[in-house]
Amino acid sequence: MLIAILGASGDIGHAVALALLRLGHEKLRLGGRDAKRGQRSVARLQERFTTVQVHWQVADAEQPASLAAFAHGCALLVNCAGPAWQIADKVARAAELANCDYLDVAADSSLLERLDDRQWQRRGRRALLGAGLMPGLTGWLPRWLVAQELTRVVRLNSYLGVRAFFTEVAANDFLHSAVSGDNEALAAWRGRRCSRVLTRRDNPGLPGFPPRSRLLPALDQEAERLARDLQLEQGNWYSVIEDGYVLAALDQAHARPRNEAVKALCEASRLDLSGRDEFVSFLLVVSGWKDESPMARSLLLNGSSNAALSGAFAAVTALAMIEHSLPSGCHLAAEILPVKGSLERLLQTGACQAPRLTANALDEPQPVEEGCL
Repeated sequence: MLIAILGASGDIGHAVALALLRLGHEKLRLGGRDAKRGQRSVARLQERFTTVQVHWQVADAEQPASLAAFAHGCALLVNCAGPAWQIADKVARAAELANCDYLDVAADSSLLERLDDRQWQRRGRRALLGAGLMPGLTGWLPRWLVAQELTRVVRLNSYLGVRAFFTEVAANDFLHSAVSGDNEALAAWRGRRCSRVLTRRDNPGLPGFPPRSRLLPALDQEAERLARDLQLEQGNWYSVIEDGYVLAALDQAHARPRNEAVKALCEASRLDLSGRDEFVSFLLVVSGWKDESPMARSLLLNGSSNAALSGAFAAVTALAMIEHSLPSGCHLAAEILPVKGSLERLLQTGACQAPRLTANALDEPQPVEEGCL
């Protein structure tokens, strides 16, 4: 089956293609606006995988005729172009008209409201959103962890740390989520969304994270949907950000025009990366019950980079879609990707190490609370 990837010359688009090839899928159509960059991307892939069918086709998310030609004849259209909030449902509409499945790496739950679920179900097609690192893996991996042994989960603490270069598209999407109301700083889950429950604090020594870093608590729509799905009594979500240029740029972003804030964040990430490797660290700590016995579990996942892990999760989701193991209609990837077998596939891409699982809290810090408003 042919999988078409829009935005394939970007870091995440290339990572999706690479992960799909590593997982054995050999028929890809890559697309984007820049033909020269695209041909270089194809050449890089064909050097590593000499027998695959990979070709480039010029496509632009802002040109409906171009999108229609790109989507024609494929089984699945994967969108890695952005910014996601500007593209909205344009690429999804092209997939709908081409009668193929649709996968969006960056779009979140806000796009679900713009898609006609009944129409996708009527056609027997699937539209899955949020299939990257965040949203995506950050919403799916807690479900995987809970499903291993717990019969009821009471509390979840999530810590995500990323050192990566921000492209303009990624920085734009990141800053948009911060001001759109989807991501509420200092909020947490206490049986419902509660504002200003937590405070920023220094990293108390979390394993797998830089020692000189800050815990920035926030609650977004993915976390809130997860909390409702798991029926959590308490949930805390933290971004773990190193002391450095990116942290300073984020603190100043609200006082700058969007274009200036985007440029500042890109430059800050470049400075923080100088002479150092990218990484992703994702720590989950859950507590609850297994039948009548109390139980705690921790999981630490380390990835090579944001792009690689986002691309790998999207590739695993894409293969689940074309195998027709997922129900038709419009869904979030984190809420519908099967627990069984998906982590094994993720590890096969080489984007992350096997997770470290323990039967206790991994140096879990106690959150500072100031009351629930």
